[in-house]
Amino acid sequence: MRRSDPEMRSPGRASAPSARKTNASALAFNHAAAARCALLDVSPRLISQKEFLRFQTLIYREAGIWLSEVKTALLTGRLSRRLRALKLDNFSQYYDRVTMDEEERRTMLDAITTNETHFFREPAHFQFLEQRVFPAWQTAAASGHRSRTIRVWSAGCSTGQEPYSLAMMLVDRFPADQGWSIEIVATDLSRRALAIAEEGIWDASKAHEIPPHYLRAYMLRGIGGSRGRMKAAPDIRVVRFLRLNLNDAEYPALGKFDLIFCRNVLIYFDLESRKRVLERLIGHLAPEARLFVGHAESLNSVCPALHCIIPTVYRQAERPSEVKHAPRA
Repeated sequence: MRRSDPEMRSPGRASAPSARKTNASALAFNHAAAARCALLDVSPRLISQKEFLRFQTLIYREAGIWLSEVKTALLTGRLSRRLRALKLDNFSQYYDRVTMDEEERRTMLDAITTNETHFFREPAHFQFLEQRVFPAWQTAAASGHRSRTIRVWSAGCSTGQEPYSLAMMLVDRFPADQGWSIEIVATDLSRRALAIAEEGIWDASKAHEIPPHYLRAYMLRGIGGSRGRMKAAPDIRVVRFLRLNLNDAEYPALGKFDLIFCRNVLIYFDLESRKRVLERLIGHLAPEARLFVGHAESLNSVCPALHCIIPTVYRQAERPSEVKHAPRA
């Protein structure tokens, strides 16, 4: 990319110092006026309590996300961008738009969701897999008590760091040439986040989050126009991305999973919505499967059908008739 010259000369030429001074003053005035207009344009619109309550109800109905009144600034800040994009004057007009336009309703949900994530976030979960779950799977497979197919669901995958962290671990530990097959399904409500996740390209500043041996084996470093970026290598492209609203009454036919990661997602739901989501997630747990949640998402008093193994890691509570065939992690 060519550098711009440090000084830009006008094709015209001022004939006297006074002319230069006048032109400079006019230019400064125009820049200041433009800055004021830009500031006015990007400032969040004001929302009335009635308008806020209407959006609160709509978002809860659509996504199960409960926005308390302390989230007023967040809501107005994020939705104001849509008002400007659509050239609308107020939130009542935008509410009418989203209730009639399904596509805009999805865009609204994109706007209000939070997509913060990291590679190998909450390291204790990955240590638990390495030290307890993976050895148990290998032992069970060697004795014929489980298949060599591993299925994982990353629910609320955001921009893809979680499912690709799991992919690195699984591909490394369970190679295809030993008969293992790995499938990871990654879902999120946000289409914007899913587009980034599917591309599998991130800023290279994220590299420090990945253990060095995984980084060397499974991430490609950008060169040329992609310098400063990194890309998931073909070996870990075992992730299938889908848009899924966890608040939906029914989920697609995803099948059963050995691991379900639903971390730092349930905190955005109220208690009743959380219970409904958990009931649906449990329906997708295979025998001996594990459910992982975020460190602020204790389920002990929320779902009696789950048994806590270690903090934030759960399995289905055993029934008296169940018989154990393989080592339990």
